[in-house]
Amino acid sequence: MQKTLGTYGAVDESRELTDKRQALEAVRERIEKELVCPLKDAAKNIVFGKGNPDASIMFIGEAPGEKEDLQGVPFVGAAGKQLDSLLQSIGMTLDDAYIANILKYRPPGNRDPQPDEIARHTPYLIEQIEIIKPKVIATLGNFSTKFVLARFKVAGMKGIQGVSQLHGKPVEVSTSNAMFTVIPLYHPAAMLYRPQLREILHEDFQIMKQYL
Repeated sequence: MQKTLGTYGAVDESRELTDKRQALEAVRERIEKELVCPLKDAAKNIVFGKGNPDASIMFIGEAPGEKEDLQGVPFVGAAGKQLDSLLQSIGMTLDDAYIANILKYRPPGNRDPQPDEIARHTPYLIEQIEIIKPKVIATLGNFSTKFVLARFKVAGMKGIQGVSQLHGKPVEVSTSNAMFTVIPLYHPAAMLYRPQLREILHEDFQIMKQYL
């Protein structure tokens, strides 16, 4: 973000962005220092998050894959390309968003996250959300959707359904210090083995665009 001399708003925005970057880095350092989890010992790198800390939209995926583990960056493989393509369809790029995962370290063989792993990792994810303060949280897949909706105790929702029932249906969430819209989505990687989901995802992204 470029500062404009004599324009207090631009300077304040720049300072806020710097503060967010520093706050996120502090969370990352704490994970590396204090998190106790077998996944951490087996992984090559922490996969903390990437993108614009001042983004209006935050994508939350499930867990790092092999390429993400090697590079320490989320969504760098085929799923990242699919996500970028979907964002371009609504006039955005990955640089306009912030992306993180439920788990910060790769599960062996890309298996599903286990309940104890989710419990250990997600307090840090909540901190990321609180720092970024997005307008929209797009949950990618079942694990992300179920965690976020359960964590924020959505009023009137009896039980937490899966993404196949909830995709593209915005849910308004209000907490003590933030308000945002949760939009469940199929994980972009699902299009690689279920091509019929491509049209559904494009439609759901158009719905999401209205909230940005």
